[in-house]
Amino acid sequence: MDRDEDVRLARITPEISQRTMALLRSLVGLEPPERVPEGAIAVADEVFAAYGTDGLRVLVMTLASWATAQIENVAELSGRGHEAVLDSMELACLEASNQEE
Repeated sequence: MDRDEDVRLARITPEISQRTMALLRSLVGLEPPERVPEGAIAVADEVFAAYGTDGLRVLVMTLASWATAQIENVAELSGRGHEAVLDSMELACLEASNQEE
């Protein structure tokens, strides 16, 4: 990224971070869990409408940073390596995909 891009993205990061936290608060514990993607898409659409692709980029960067930190926490607390935690997550995704077929 160049300096102008850094400044532009930094300017909207606090607002996108707040929206991301609101998104997570609304999705954690949502039942049935199949509704999670619907809520995430709604927020992504709102961010895109308000901030364009820059907003989506910041949303992805924020979620990736938080997800990475939480995966590291789970790995540490469970005594497993990062790869083992990621393998478990991937297996859950594959199992969910197989159930949809």
